[in-house]
This record gives sequence, C-alpha cells and structure tokens, in this order.
Amino acid sequence: MKYIIFLILFSLSLQAWTQKPQFKLRNALVIGQLEKTEDRYSVEINVTEVFDQCGIKAKPSLNFLKYGENPQDLSKDSLTNLLRSKGIDTYVIVSIRGYDRNYKRSNHQEGLETELGEGNIFPIYREEATSVTFEFTFYRNGVILGSDLIKCGNVSDRDGVMKKLRKHLSKRILKKWRKG
Repeated sequence: MKYIIFLILFSLSLQAWTQKPQFKLRNALVIGQLEKTEDRYSVEINVTEVFDQCGIKAKPSLNFLKYGENPQDLSKDSLTNLLRSKGIDTYVIVSIRGYDRNYKRSNHQEGLETELGEGNIFPIYREEATSVTFEFTFYRNGVILGSDLIKCGNVSDRDGVMKKLRKHLSKRILKKWRKG
C-alpha cells in the first residue's frame, strides 16, 4: 500500500514538474499601460529586450503608435492586419498592480479593446514603496489567454525596479511563458 501511494505521489509530482508552458509565447506586441510616457517607454523597451533574449520575437507598441495616439487603436483591423503581417498575434499588456502587498490577478472579463482603453495611474516607482507588482495580461487573436503577476521586492529607486523586473521576467519566461 505504501508503494502505491508513493508511486501516485511521484507520478503527480513528475507531471507537475514537466508541465508545459502556460502561454507558449512565440511572438508578442508589448504594450505598457502606464501614466507617464517615459515610464511606458522604459517598460516596453526593457520587456521587449528580455523577450528577445529569451527567444521570443517581440516589438514595443510605440513602434506602431504615433506619440499621443490612443492605445485602443491597436485593436483596430488596419493595425491588427499590419501586426499579423509582421508575425505578431499575441498582445502582452504590462501594468502596475500595486505596491508593498500581495495582490491577486485581476479578473479580466472585458475584451482587448476595453483593456487597451483603461488607464493606469501608477508610476514605476513610488518613494515610500519597497516593492512593485507588475501584471502581465496576454491576449491572442483578441481573446484573453490569462494573466500573471511579477513582484519586484527590495527596490529603492526607478532603475532598481527595472533591474529587478528584467531579472524576474527572464526567469518567468523560461519557466512558464515560452514556447514548448
């Protein structure tokens, strides 16, 4: 009886260990949902660079939107067709969920266009904060795949947040998000 229980537990743990990536990312358009343009630019560029280093073809949304243009335009047919022609079918929306606490993922019930229309009032770094939680929401062909949170702790300035994000992001990509 002990051996049967051991085999069952062993097979379950082995199955969890060899689990396939959750999102199977091959390509992505990175969209930063942040209040300040310089914060949005920093997040999009850093996330795009990490994706590229991990073997995921990525482009920042700033390459496709004019300065001050509404991010909802990314869900319009003309830009969607342009992105498809460049081999991009997955949108990754990056926003800040909050500071200094444990957060749960947002319950995303709305579509891509509604999500792109929502704003975010949080800056990358807040003076009194010691950690920042980023939320990554994934859409493929306009349908939500899911979301994931990355918490960057022990931060003391804006550059520290970006360094921690890059470090945690590369580990998360290789563990959960990359193509199988």
